[in-house]
Amino acid sequence: MLFAITHTDKPESQALRASTREAHLAYLEGVVANIRLAGPVLNDAGQPTGSLLIVEAADRAAAEAFAVADPYTKSGLFARTTIQPYREVFADGARVG
Repeated sequence: MLFAITHTDKPESQALRASTREAHLAYLEGVVANIRLAGPVLNDAGQPTGSLLIVEAADRAAAEAFAVADPYTKSGLFARTTIQPYREVFADGARVG
């Protein structure tokens, strides 16, 4: 099952995001088989203000565990996280669902 995980950074957290980025990327590389899409959400100036991930997980509990294990989460970077079931309708320029 797919889940959309949306994280919103705490205000003034650019330094924390930067210092934790390599650990975050290493974590994602270790679970890449479960990731459909992942990347930062940007403000109008192009600076990260959060993250969006579409992940495959057995259930909501597994999606929550995926999010909690992320070094960004462990570092306290996020002010808010939402996890919602997601259904893919279009991918790679084609309708898939």
